[in-house]
Amino acid sequence: MRVAIVGSGPAGFYAAESLQKAAPGIAIDLIDRLPTPFGLVRGGVAPDHPKIKSVTRVFDRIATQPGFRYLGHVRVGEDVTVDELRARYHALILCYGAETDRMLGIPGESLAGSHAATEFVAWYNGHPDYAGATFDLTQRDVAVVGIGNVAMDVARILAKPPQALAATDLADHALQALASSQVATIHLIARRGPVQAACTTPELRELGELEGVDVVVDPRDLELDAASEAELAAMEDRNPAKNLDVLREWAARPLTGAARRVVLHFNASPVALHGSTRVEGMTIVRNRLESDGRGGVRAVATDDTRELPVGLVFRSVGYRGKALPGVPFDDRAGVVPNVKGHVVAAAGSQAVVPGLYVAGWIKRGPQGIIGTNKLCATDTVTQLLADVAAGDIPALRDDLPSIDALLAERGVRVTSWSDWQTLDKAEQARGAAAGRPRVKLTNVAEMLEIVAANR
Repeated sequence: MRVAIVGSGPAGFYAAESLQKAAPGIAIDLIDRLPTPFGLVRGGVAPDHPKIKSVTRVFDRIATQPGFRYLGHVRVGEDVTVDELRARYHALILCYGAETDRMLGIPGESLAGSHAATEFVAWYNGHPDYAGATFDLTQRDVAVVGIGNVAMDVARILAKPPQALAATDLADHALQALASSQVATIHLIARRGPVQAACTTPELRELGELEGVDVVVDPRDLELDAASEAELAAMEDRNPAKNLDVLREWAARPLTGAARRVVLHFNASPVALHGSTRVEGMTIVRNRLESDGRGGVRAVATDDTRELPVGLVFRSVGYRGKALPGVPFDDRAGVVPNVKGHVVAAAGSQAVVPGLYVAGWIKRGPQGIIGTNKLCATDTVTQLLADVAAGDIPALRDDLPSIDALLAERGVRVTSWSDWQTLDKAEQARGAAAGRPRVKLTNVAEMLEIVAANR
């Protein structure tokens, strides 16, 4: 049996692992559009969180099992189509994640200086698609819209002293830009209250531990409305209560007059960005919270508005999947429609697409942490194996050239796991020379040159 997996992030590797455990020696081709694997573990996890990245050791073990191949630098939908893959593999599992971001939908959002947080994260993590991006760090006031862990990462990287980042694997271009940053105030804007904040307590707490940074919290924002009190009391998850404790401690903490500040605005939403050619300010509205009738709360705008003199804005209100040619897509939910990981013809349909599966964020939406993808991928593989047992996997044509021959004919320079190990060693060597864990390669052409020179 031959299975192809598209996307080498956590969901892709965990899907491979689940297959290997169920059928040792199974032929698995893990396909990614970059020569470098690991998806958001490499391109999304903050550089100052190295322990989270240690999961790649598990992925290394998966990649060395019999029958596993890494096909890097292959763009599915461009170099090879989904239909061409389906004709060459008994099953195809899509794990390509949620690559785009959600918009705010407010006037002025297209002005220069308005960015997706995902772009900034990819930039400072050295993703080749964003290595050439620019962000105007001469601005003294910055807004980060959202209060999930990605928003926390963006605020922390902007506020953290450059010398504290110099020992990480932050991309060189970002390290240089942040070293001369003039950012002084970072406004974190949360649509609802502290009980509904999506960030985890460790991520939140880090903001208050930054050297030379004051965290500003208005005590009035921590006075809970009745709906939030009821929601908090009913929660099994203790993270919101712990977040509230941290925020209350900050609200009582005297300000030190530090050079940088992080100001949290709860129950607030941006309603417009202002400026002639670039962002020069933001209007935010005060929200009131009321019960949504389902045990939660919803934000309702009031007439109370205020202006923030920000010149740089990062929206962090959620990732979103995108359509892949030849694959059904639910545009409303931003995912590939599926039942238990088996792709169906349309959202709400029970008509499955034979041999086509999904796992990870493109299956369930951008939810959970890295480990969440393990259960998600296992559930998908369980469904795939049930289909195999039931004889519902389509037969392969025997008159087609192999995937290797097809890509070679098209001039695609496919990279292997051995090639990735070459790149990995090159990055670590550059890092050792600079006293850092690694210096990331951020240019695909340079990666291919290094690979070619070491084959």
